[in-house]
Amino acid sequence: MRAFASDNYAPILPEALAAIAAANDGHAVSYGADAVTARLQALMGEQFGRDALAFPVFNGTGANVVSLRAMLRPWQGVICAATAHLNVDECGAPEALGGIKLLTVPAGDGKLTPELIERRIVRVGDEHVVQAGAVSVTQSTELGTLYTRAELAAIVACAREHGLLVHVDGARLANAAAALDCALREACEGADVVSFGGTKVGLLAAEAVVVLEPELAPALPYLRKQSMQLASKTRFVSAQLEALLTDELWRRAAGHANAMARRLAGGVREHVTLTQEVHANAVFAILPPGVAERLQEEFRFYVWDEHTGEVRWMCSWDTRAEDVDAFAAAVASAVAVPAG
Repeated sequence: MRAFASDNYAPILPEALAAIAAANDGHAVSYGADAVTARLQALMGEQFGRDALAFPVFNGTGANVVSLRAMLRPWQGVICAATAHLNVDECGAPEALGGIKLLTVPAGDGKLTPELIERRIVRVGDEHVVQAGAVSVTQSTELGTLYTRAELAAIVACAREHGLLVHVDGARLANAAAALDCALREACEGADVVSFGGTKVGLLAAEAVVVLEPELAPALPYLRKQSMQLASKTRFVSAQLEALLTDELWRRAAGHANAMARRLAGGVREHVTLTQEVHANAVFAILPPGVAERLQEEFRFYVWDEHTGEVRWMCSWDTRAEDVDAFAAAVASAVAVPAG
């Protein structure tokens, strides 16, 4: 199967599988009190700063829910883009499991700005209204776009001015840092809590809540357990994250995915309309009526907007150049066939 539907379709990085096998040796203390998790903590400190504390979890939805529960009081909500994964693709988990009100704003490119954030801060101090308590940005966004470091700094400054905490949904933080050619911590600089993603860059059920504001850390062990995100055999989750952070495996894997997306965009640009700038590992395009259905007979991908014909094509750490070229040629051929 040749798939451009999701980077989740890709297999596990060989280094991650090897790390799981290496950790599968004898007995180890459960629930994260093991040597592998201790090594991971040291690596997280190197990557995100010496005050960083990492709490391994199973998936991105869990990471986001745990993060926001730690950041918000029951009467507070989080400002996020209407396109955010928090709002669109988590089946109401923040609301159902965390009791968290999402204060959404429209963002055509998936990116918040200080102006959009301030538009959502209303009726401050009014006991009848959910109060904004945090801002959540996705880096890179659900539309494949990136916050530059300057744009992120402006959002952090805006949040601080209004007394808000900052959460970064970093399901594809590796892709963002690779595209920005910066360190992981620089791609989320100023955040209080980061949901650091491993699955989309090649791990098996391994993400982490990275707490950068020390005052928030004491609640995390309890919230992780209460949110059903504490692994008994944490060493196997930690081992994957350790492998990803060793010798910048994350940069090689994410950088390749990004490069394949740029290659795909270049191959189809003359034949379709690209709806977003290609910054990371996603390509968004408009296909004429009937074209998506013809292409999906051979290739898997998502129709993003059924009304406009917008589709999403994702590349991953194992996407091959020849597959990209074959798909681009198929797109060109399908678009050239008259409708009907």
